[in-house]
Amino acid sequence: MTAKNYYSVLDVPKTSSPEEIKKAYRRLARRYHPDVNHESDAEERFKEINEAYEVLSDPQKRAMFDRFGTVSPNGMGGMGGFGGFRDPFDIFSEVFGNLGGFGFGTQGRAGPRRGQDLRASVTITFEEAAAGVTKEVQVQRLETCQTCGGNGAEPGTQPERCAECGGKGQVRHVQQTFLGSFVNITACPACRGSGRIVRTPCHTCNGVGKSRAQRSLSFHIPAGIDDGMSIRLTGEGEPGERGGPVGNLYVGVRIKSHPYFRRRDNDVLMELRINIAQATLGDTVAVPTLDGEQQLTIPAGTQPGTIRRLRGLGIPRLRGNGRGDQLVVIQVAIPTQLTAAQSEIFQTLAHTLGTEIVVEEKQGVVDRIKEALGL
Repeated sequence: MTAKNYYSVLDVPKTSSPEEIKKAYRRLARRYHPDVNHESDAEERFKEINEAYEVLSDPQKRAMFDRFGTVSPNGMGGMGGFGGFRDPFDIFSEVFGNLGGFGFGTQGRAGPRRGQDLRASVTITFEEAAAGVTKEVQVQRLETCQTCGGNGAEPGTQPERCAECGGKGQVRHVQQTFLGSFVNITACPACRGSGRIVRTPCHTCNGVGKSRAQRSLSFHIPAGIDDGMSIRLTGEGEPGERGGPVGNLYVGVRIKSHPYFRRRDNDVLMELRINIAQATLGDTVAVPTLDGEQQLTIPAGTQPGTIRRLRGLGIPRLRGNGRGDQLVVIQVAIPTQLTAAQSEIFQTLAHTLGTEIVVEEKQGVVDRIKEALGL
């Protein structure tokens, strides 16, 4: 049997680049596609063009053809090399895709499809978000049927290849009009696009290959997670179709508000109210932090809105080392009710301080926070 000259088939020189070979293939494939060319030898010519492109578009096959004049170890041209050649319509689909069904639109057989992703949510406390925590979430999902292994057939039987579509899961209908040929590609009605027929359905899943189950999944929430973030649990979604990969489960995290802590990036903000004597004379007080109570020094003469920083007592950085700080905004509580003795003390203090009013431009609380944060 004489080996074919694939360069001659595509009408290109041996020095052609891959792009030039593809361009020649596109031109000839459009011309000889059986849907648009009704000459008696069009289909055979179309297959020959695809066979040539199958070889010359593959660097390994092309190198073997250039060296030996064939891609088959036994010298039989295209009848045995690399496991034989594919369906020419599959090659055509890879190059042209589905061009709307006009003239030469076509698609390959239905392939594996990834399983559906699932979503769930969990609510945690402010402290759990800062420290990290392990939680459980309840999920209802489809799973591969344990009885039939997912093929839908009763144990002891096997699904059959669909005779209607030849296992492709799709059927092509060509309609001739004055505008040309229209190709309509639809899911095979006999197998519903699966390419298989189940004669004896599984008694557990009724031939579907999947069954619904309730699962309790345990997972870890890392320290430093913020409200609204999601945790991805890989492979905990629903199974894929036709051997496709399993989907994922995404768990949205909600964080409860705290009675007095607020979060800003990796810093923790809180307000501390002290009395006028503490602000004037100074004091040392215990303040709550994520690590328990800490002693905080209040300098004498502390003004309302002053911010004291407790370094390293904030939120752990989610993608990095270290922690933020805790910022304590000090507010001075002005008494609204005084005893007679307290009133007398303040009156005496008022006389000694005088009544002169001085107007100064001072930073507001917001400005103080920005300054403390380095903004």
